[in-house]
Amino acid sequence: MIEHYGCMVDLLCRTGHLDEAYVFVNDMPISPNSIIWRTLLMGCKIRGSLDKIEIAAERLLELEPHNPENYVMLSNLYALRAQWEKVSYMRKKMKDSGVKIVPGCSCIELDGIVHRFVVGDESHPDIKEIRKVLIDVSERVHHAGHVPLTCGVLHDVAEEEKEIALCEHSERLAIAYGLLKTKSPTVIWVVKNLRACDDCHEITKIVSRVFDREIIVRDRVRFHWFVQGSCSCNDFW
Repeated sequence: MIEHYGCMVDLLCRTGHLDEAYVFVNDMPISPNSIIWRTLLMGCKIRGSLDKIEIAAERLLELEPHNPENYVMLSNLYALRAQWEKVSYMRKKMKDSGVKIVPGCSCIELDGIVHRFVVGDESHPDIKEIRKVLIDVSERVHHAGHVPLTCGVLHDVAEEEKEIALCEHSERLAIAYGLLKTKSPTVIWVVKNLRACDDCHEITKIVSRVFDREIIVRDRVRFHWFVQGSCSCNDFW
């Protein structure tokens, strides 16, 4: 079944056998679906194999021309390589196709109440305290040696502006609220509607260590269990 082929592609990509994974996908007796092409694409990104990215991206857009997440993921890859013309092209392609980006949204439940956060949220009644926690988080992860992965910001702007934009991501607001309202050993549970970006994933790993907190984030792709500076996904998601 297609799921078995998908598992095989995932295994090959996780172990760095990208050439073998690419040949495997092209030789499949079943037509590869979007999940398989997306798995190969992410494997190429993580392992630094850029030669196959364009091919996988083209196949993915052919299969899912109206999925906004594909455009965002490809734009991230182009931004990583500072190919701003291609980022602009992807934006234009989205506009021409009538595709709209789904805003990132993260939720955390405390005392039976679900608290919902979106990018740059100012509506929460405790937002001032949350921002103080975010400042503390920023300072502590900086002292821990973290360098912001600003390639995930899809704008050709100054690095400082990119770092500010990253701090506004919804899961950071939700995690900050969890740090504000709970104490160890309470586990911080967050659910997000989109795939977690690379920088937020790295930040959460560091937060789990410097704050000595166990954090579980369920993004669109999988569960991430952060404990003492590491994640259960082994940085492949």
